[in-house]
Amino acid sequence: MTLVLASESAARRAMLAAAGVPHEALAPRVDEDSAKAALRAEGISARGLADALAELKAVRLSTRVPGALVLGCDQTLALDDGTMFDKPADRAGAAEQLRLLSGRTHALHSAAVIAENGQPIWRHVDRAKLYVRPLSDAFIESYLDAEYEAVQYCVGCYRIEGPGIQLFSRIEGSHFTILGLPLLPLLDFLRTRKILTS
Repeated sequence: MTLVLASESAARRAMLAAAGVPHEALAPRVDEDSAKAALRAEGISARGLADALAELKAVRLSTRVPGALVLGCDQTLALDDGTMFDKPADRAGAAEQLRLLSGRTHALHSAAVIAENGQPIWRHVDRAKLYVRPLSDAFIESYLDAEYEAVQYCVGCYRIEGPGIQLFSRIEGSHFTILGLPLLPLLDFLRTRKILTS
């Protein structure tokens, strides 16, 4: 049995590799922006959006690789008032996101769905809560000078495994969830399917 990651995310591939999970990665080929817009128009929650997009990726790719277990993942960021963020378009957008995060809490929802032969067979959504300290404009500019190239495609514009950890006064939740994959529940499931030894 093969595990196929429906993503070419370097962070998710690195997490699976570091945990000793044999896998291959393939692009799911979904129009994520259109799906996200349609789901948001229906008033979906941040948690529901992460789950729905993870399922879409897993199911779509699993129809192309019969017999494989296909892992779809997604992550959403929502401010304490429910406002959801997308990846910023440019550096000015990144600075604006950081100003909006400053002094507030936000939630990251990381969803994982496994599909087999076009049907979802397992799912898990985990949540982390992050407290951003008050950020000065000077800090934001110097932070982006150092980190923008690395975080320009990250919603929230941070890597907690790097200088992005300086944004926070407190973090509640799993490190893996923050990186975009509820890894421990996934490992439990993979043991039940004999992909990993129990």
